[in-house]
Amino acid sequence: MSTQHRANALPVDQGSATVDSTRVPAAPPVATAEPLVQAGEASAAGLAARLGRWTHGDGTLALRLSRALAALIAGGELRAGDRLPAERALATVVSVSRGTVVSAYAALAEQGLVERRQGSGTRVSGAASGAPVARPGRGEALFSAVPNTIDLLRTVPQIPELGVQLIRDHQPRLDLALLPETDPAGLPALRELIADMYRAEGTPTTPEQILVTHGAQQAISLVVNALVGPGDIVLAEEITWPGVTDSVGLRGGTVHGVPMGADGLDVVALEQAMARLRPVLVALNPHHQNPTGTRLPAAARHRVAELAAQYGVPVIEDRVVAGISFDGVVPPTLAAERVDAPMMVVESVSKWAWAGLRIGWLRADPVLVRRLRGARQLADQSTSVPGQLLALDLIAHADELRLANSRVHQERLRLLEQLMAEHLPDWTYDAPRGGLSLWAALPRGSATALARVAAAHGVSIAGTAAFAASAAPDDHVRLPFTAPDDVLAEGVRRLGAAWREYRESLDRPA
Repeated sequence: MSTQHRANALPVDQGSATVDSTRVPAAPPVATAEPLVQAGEASAAGLAARLGRWTHGDGTLALRLSRALAALIAGGELRAGDRLPAERALATVVSVSRGTVVSAYAALAEQGLVERRQGSGTRVSGAASGAPVARPGRGEALFSAVPNTIDLLRTVPQIPELGVQLIRDHQPRLDLALLPETDPAGLPALRELIADMYRAEGTPTTPEQILVTHGAQQAISLVVNALVGPGDIVLAEEITWPGVTDSVGLRGGTVHGVPMGADGLDVVALEQAMARLRPVLVALNPHHQNPTGTRLPAAARHRVAELAAQYGVPVIEDRVVAGISFDGVVPPTLAAERVDAPMMVVESVSKWAWAGLRIGWLRADPVLVRRLRGARQLADQSTSVPGQLLALDLIAHADELRLANSRVHQERLRLLEQLMAEHLPDWTYDAPRGGLSLWAALPRGSATALARVAAAHGVSIAGTAAFAASAAPDDHVRLPFTAPDDVLAEGVRRLGAAWREYRESLDRPA
């Protein structure tokens, strides 16, 4: 089946970092724009610049103004505890009466979006600090296959034959396994080996920059726990791994989705969001992105590093599937682009060696590594020593294992494309150049509704809702190509039957 190309490769979140021409007029470069909030107080001029063409629309001027302010609160530009300008000051810069601003603030107060107190002005509702607010996790859906169904939810790769052989031949070094104490940052020999691997790939690294973890997700969670607090903003691709959004949500933070295009993250939109939203962290998956499969071009990668250095905002790069490349293209880390940029890298052996071996790591500034080393002691003391010893053998053969894994899953992708041509011929997608899943667009309907029909046909799938950092059209399904050939074939056959049933239901009169 030849790859079909969509007119729009990815859904665009109208409430995300894209500048909407109906709301925000043309402005000077973001670097020179007046900050919206300083020391917890929004300036009248800065607020007026962000309101855009707020006077357009239905309702009274006060209602339109309240809507525009509510949009800034929803988007994270105004945060809990920020004080809004005095009514008279805002009225002057937006050219309305003071009564219009008073009415707009009152409407926001009725919605619970602001609090008005005598002597302290009008503030965005919520505490500026406090206990994190628990939020429902979306990642749980990826581990919730309906019983007795084929699981097309998770990307659990096959172990390459070389990996099987290395695991069988492994003989642990008992002198290391029997140490009375273990460094929470990881075995020195493993940290040195990981640092060597990065140096060979073009990223200068010392062992002191490596923290060994129980998988990449723990590394992400440790970073989020250290850097994100209640009310904080984290930027990520608008479609991203839910392990990021769920971790931030547990800390009481908010993930703001940055628009994407055919090649991944829109770096212009990223800069706008960094200037507007004052994020504490940027979390990206730029190479064979999960779930979209996009690959960020070299110029865009360099621009990300420049922005991190310019704004002083740390960036964490998820590279767990970067090495699974069907054309052999695996660029160095984002950290290699600029040594003065606050860049972190997360990786693991799970996707290219053995999914059952929960060994991952973080490459970061040594100061942060020492800080997170202490957090490890409180969480789980340290990473399993037998697991780290096995990882030594696997990482020593990382290049060979990644190549073998890439070949296996390139063949699986070809099989999936053949199956889709047979059972889902009207679905469209851009064939990924690496990774473990395909991001397919439905011709019509809802991925969430289709998932319910698919479960009745004996196959579990995940759609846009499991991966969208912001509101997005519910019209894509992630299809992993990691299952054995016969399982994958039967799963797609069942999905095809489910799609035909669901499509027919869309044609019935309401």
